[in-house]
Amino acid sequence: MIAAMLLSALAMSAIVGLRYLLASGGFALATRVRKPGLYRGLDRQIRREIAWSLASALIYGVPAGVVAWGWQAHGWTHVYTDVHAFPLWYLPLSVLLYLIAHDAWFYWTHRWMHRPRLFRIAHAVHHASRPPTAWAAMSFHPWEAVTGALVIPALVFLIPIHVGALGAVLTIMTVMGVSNHMGWEMFPRRMVEGPAGRWLITASHHQRHHDRYACNYGLYFRFWDRLCGTDRGLGSFGEAA
Repeated sequence: MIAAMLLSALAMSAIVGLRYLLASGGFALATRVRKPGLYRGLDRQIRREIAWSLASALIYGVPAGVVAWGWQAHGWTHVYTDVHAFPLWYLPLSVLLYLIAHDAWFYWTHRWMHRPRLFRIAHAVHHASRPPTAWAAMSFHPWEAVTGALVIPALVFLIPIHVGALGAVLTIMTVMGVSNHMGWEMFPRRMVEGPAGRWLITASHHQRHHDRYACNYGLYFRFWDRLCGTDRGLGSFGEAA
């Protein structure tokens, strides 16, 4: 049993690492095409980001792999495969519930990581990326990676979700995590500055966090920042830290 759990954890770590390399590599390639020279002179930083990120992938994979093994072998979790087990309208609702819960967890743990002592111990690793690149999305100290690794595996025990909807959550998490760090805005200005951009986080919003630190802590949505008075609007790329 222990061997099977360990094998599942290692396999999941490899999957998370491959997902990171494909997603970050894809957005880094898009950056090279759309913004030539943006990452010029950052080779050493990017190598450091990749190293920290692959270490984080190993950490992320352990609880995910154990939970996946328990789901397949013993029926743990509320992940279901029969699309008709719940009404079809529940599929998008479950995705939204996961994103809202994950966003709340991220906001408060992120603010916690900005406390001076925790920042020095752990979160400074992430903010050492100046400016952040598409490779920086998972560039975390192991202690910070642990806080991020627990939330989705915990949610599958609390909120029912179809396996396909869970895949959608993971895809959104990956795309937003990478695209928000790549140093330029891929969405059109009319969206970023329009009604959608007032509630959804894009690279322009998260850039302000990397510029000024004590603001814009959210992951997907801006409502926690707005509610708690930590929303400082949109950043401008190239703004001094």
